This record gives sequence, structure tokens and C-alpha cells, in this order.
Amino acid sequence: MFTLYTDATTDSDRILSAAGILILHDGQQTQLKAVLPDGDNHQAEFHAAITGFEKLVTIAGDSATASSVLYYTDSKIVADSVAKQYAKHYQPLVDQLLALQAKFSVVVTNWVPEKQNQGAHNLAQQALKQHRADVDR
Repeated sequence: MFTLYTDATTDSDRILSAAGILILHDGQQTQLKAVLPDGDNHQAEFHAAITGFEKLVTIAGDSATASSVLYYTDSKIVADSVAKQYAKHYQPLVDQLLALQAKFSVVVTNWVPEKQNQGAHNLAQQALKQHRADVDR
């Protein structure tokens, strides 16, 4: 079983986004940061989830199809869209996320308040800070 936490943060003035990804498996913790495509915060949350599942597919390798995932996000739109398999303005991103989730035997998506997603949140904040610094160079 894998546990995945994702979060995104966006600098709306500069339209910069970054993700924090936390993966737990067999007592091991993997912390990842990623720069995301430009866009609004909802898009960033979908991209964070997609990036998280892409990384998880790589980590799981051939065992992905036999693995379960507990997925946690503090984005209501991501959690609701996965449950409905639909998002009016973000359907291509929903489809991409669902295709990645389909690589696992079971994925349980859970919405959590931001305070329960601090690991991924802190990683996203660190990634955005670095992204701003890189852009300013």
C-alpha cells in the first residue's frame, strides 16, 4: 500500500505554481517538489495530483497494478472531480489523473483540511520560493 499526499501553491500575481508531493511506503518517506505549468490554483492542484501519480507509477514500477493507494488532497475540486469523474472546466486534467490512477488496483481519494496536509503543503511552499528565485535570476 502506498500513501500519497499532494498540494499545490500559486503566486497569483506572477502566475507561478509549484507542488509538494509526499509518498509513504513500507516505512519509507519520499519528499518531492515540482514546478508546475502556469495557470490558476485549481489547475495547479490538478497538476500536483498528476505529478504525484506520475512519480508514484515510477516508484511502484511493475507492482503498480497490484498496489493500493490512499490519496490525500486538500483541494475539494480535485477530490470531487475524481469522485464524479468530471470537472466542467478541467476535464482534460481529470481524464489524465484518472488514467494514472487506473494503473493501480485501488485508489481511495480523500479530501483533508490543509492543516492535515502540512507535509505536502510545506514542500509546495519551498518549491514555489525556489521557483520565484529561479525566475528572478
